[in-house]
Amino acid sequence: MRVRTDDGVMLEAVVEGSGPGLVLVHGFGGAKEDFSDHIDPLARNHTVVTFDHRGHGASDKPTDPRAYDFARLRADVLAVADAAELSHFRLLGHSMGGMVARGVAVAHPDRVEALVMMDTSPGPIPGFDPSLMEIAASVALEQGKDELKALLDMAKSLDTPAYVRVLAERPGYQEFNDRKWDALSAVMWGTLARAIAYQPDELESMRALTCRVLVIVGEQDTPFLNVSRAMAATIPQASLVVVPNAGHSPQFENPEAWLDAMTRFLASVPVAPVAG
Repeated sequence: MRVRTDDGVMLEAVVEGSGPGLVLVHGFGGAKEDFSDHIDPLARNHTVVTFDHRGHGASDKPTDPRAYDFARLRADVLAVADAAELSHFRLLGHSMGGMVARGVAVAHPDRVEALVMMDTSPGPIPGFDPSLMEIAASVALEQGKDELKALLDMAKSLDTPAYVRVLAERPGYQEFNDRKWDALSAVMWGTLARAIAYQPDELESMRALTCRVLVIVGEQDTPFLNVSRAMAATIPQASLVVVPNAGHSPQFENPEAWLDAMTRFLASVPVAPVAG
């Protein structure tokens, strides 16, 4: 499904299954295929919607930096949900996708039945120096992806033992990550890197959430561990799952534990009545 947003950008989306809506929002540099391993079991009881953010995957890649900010990404989530005819839905956001999803949940509590914050934060990533993010953003915007990749390969900030294990054990995983990288817009990367680095902390605003919330994080995902605990302690109806033997992408690194946590949480969410 191709979804046209109000600024004309086309987003690539996939809808599977039937039942309550479940919108899965990938992270910075990711793709809708980040959830592909789990679509079938989730779609047994849900209408599962995945999509590529603008500047990612098969979605359009605007060349104007003004096309990329959190407000725009949050509007894109709602545009995709509307195209899938979901008046309300459960919402998962991974990493940057969680930063997008929290804004949707806070601003549109009438539409979000439940929220999953996965390996993410309520504000800037703890321990990430904004000045270093600024350097990387400038490289992306001024020198392009080849120079950026060389810089990121030196940093490897999210490489955990679990990630290295999956690279070694899962055939095609490196190629999968390479394809995601090849599909990224350098303009998107540089612009959103700055948005991530300089965003406000919205933990206090998340106290107002009345929906059920699952905070899920890999035990090796050090930058996000303490802030995940803080979110779970602050949000009224939040619970925390720390996935063992997993880093920043537990759906790949410990898929059974991740799916079990998701399945249990989703089963606990009351089904909203059908209007009319």
